[in-house]
Amino acid sequence: MKVYISADIEGVNGICSWQETDAAHPRYQEFKEQMTEEVRRACVGAKAAGADAVFVKDAHDSALNIISHKLPEYAVLHRGWEGSVCSMMAGLDSSFDAVVFVGYHSPSQSDGNSLSHTMNTRINHVKINGEVASEFLINGLYASYLNVPVAFLSGDLRLTEIAKKTNPHIEVVATKEGRGGAAVSRHPNVTNKEIEEKVKASLQKDLSQNIVPLPRRFDIEIQYRRPVDALDASFFPGCKLISSDTISFQSDDYYQVLVMFKFNL
Repeated sequence: MKVYISADIEGVNGICSWQETDAAHPRYQEFKEQMTEEVRRACVGAKAAGADAVFVKDAHDSALNIISHKLPEYAVLHRGWEGSVCSMMAGLDSSFDAVVFVGYHSPSQSDGNSLSHTMNTRINHVKINGEVASEFLINGLYASYLNVPVAFLSGDLRLTEIAKKTNPHIEVVATKEGRGGAAVSRHPNVTNKEIEEKVKASLQKDLSQNIVPLPRRFDIEIQYRRPVDALDASFFPGCKLISSDTISFQSDDYYQVLVMFKFNL
């Protein structure tokens, strides 16, 4: 069994400030350690479930966050950015048996996380077929494009609820609950253990029902904080400026959506 892990930081236990996500700030080190530990526990759970290959994508900011020597020796770590349309899912292909998301967060315009956003803070929202999209949805749909099921997700409570609504067969662990600009979390030892145990349990199940539903058509809307960014993005082939700060894009092919996202998110 081949397992793919995509890891972010804004959904790890306890984190609530942008300073804590920034490698240049002293507070970052604690949450770099926590991100690494949550990923390590996911690797251990995958191995216990029978995985003979575990591939980890560091998918936060610089993609240089996970402390490599603290991962199990059987894990393969992808650091940095390739520049491909796969972005936070670089390295994933149809040979994998399951995807695991660790440290993910609620989408922009959500109160589920003090750090809620989608892809970057230049964006007010990304909508896919009228739904405000999280990075979980964007990346889960790419997994579905490759016919790879999503087994597990950890992150803030609101996102775990979104994931369950998207597909109730996905196993989840809520590492924290967002309350305005704050976060409420159980002890990290507790949620770390839950991640390990639930990743193991999720991968021991029949995953045939764990595909995130892939629409036949994609109507995309991106609203930017600055109108000039919308104007700039509207020149991408197929994009239309529908208001001073918003563009639209339509396609029947999700890969083409990802190509557009690469240049406009």
